[in-house]
Amino acid sequence: MTAERPRTSISAWRPSVPGIAEVFHAHFTDHAYPAHTHDTWDLMILDDGAVDFALDRRRHGATGAASVVLLPPGVPHDGRTVTDSGFRKRVLYLDDSVLPQRLVGGAVDGPVLDDELLRHRIHQLHISLGHAGDEFEAESRLSFIRERLHFHLDALQPLTPSREANRLATRLRELLDSRIPAGISLYEAAATLHAHPTHLIRCFKQTYGLPPHTYLTGKRIDQARRLLLDGVPPSQVAATVGFHDQAHLNRHFTRHVGTTPGRYVRHAH
Repeated sequence: MTAERPRTSISAWRPSVPGIAEVFHAHFTDHAYPAHTHDTWDLMILDDGAVDFALDRRRHGATGAASVVLLPPGVPHDGRTVTDSGFRKRVLYLDDSVLPQRLVGGAVDGPVLDDELLRHRIHQLHISLGHAGDEFEAESRLSFIRERLHFHLDALQPLTPSREANRLATRLRELLDSRIPAGISLYEAAATLHAHPTHLIRCFKQTYGLPPHTYLTGKRIDQARRLLLDGVPPSQVAATVGFHDQAHLNRHFTRHVGTTPGRYVRHAH
């Protein structure tokens, strides 16, 4: 009898290449990401299958052929499988030294890039990142990818998001960012910002596309991933990033990443 294929396989690590915060390879046969944000740019190629995702409340689709998906920092997005076999993806999480914040608007307008040359260069970079000692080659390949991404994003006319003009939502986001491990109650936030609680939630969701508690959970998951890659045991990560207990971390981590913290660590290298 043929053994059943594993439903999930992942590999994650932090390379010694400036500008790359994390490398993440995964095969998901049945997984749906909830709406969340990242501090980094997510540069993804698909090796198999197809995905459907929403970015800033607009839906998009991508397949493994020649598509490159670029998700900007700070903008809500989700993702889900659309085929029975799921999808295989390779992701680079890039910091602002590779792509500046001013390009976010262009990426929101066009997150799927049909560019075979760009996809090939990203593929070559992933190969070099898989070999210790090839850091110089990886840096060189990343520079060409950066150049190609600028070619696409600078050609778009970025729209100035209305959320940038929303002072109250911006102040709440800054407050949440400053209280990630400790957290803050809705009423304390409302008192601090001199706003009615429901108005505060409505303003934040209208501006950023997700409620404040969902945003805070996503930020905690981002911190948890970094700590796990730093070698912090999963049993210590929950309290460090602000989750109630290990089960609380496991539940949200699995929803966001598609695997438990323990499996994430075991497959990291």
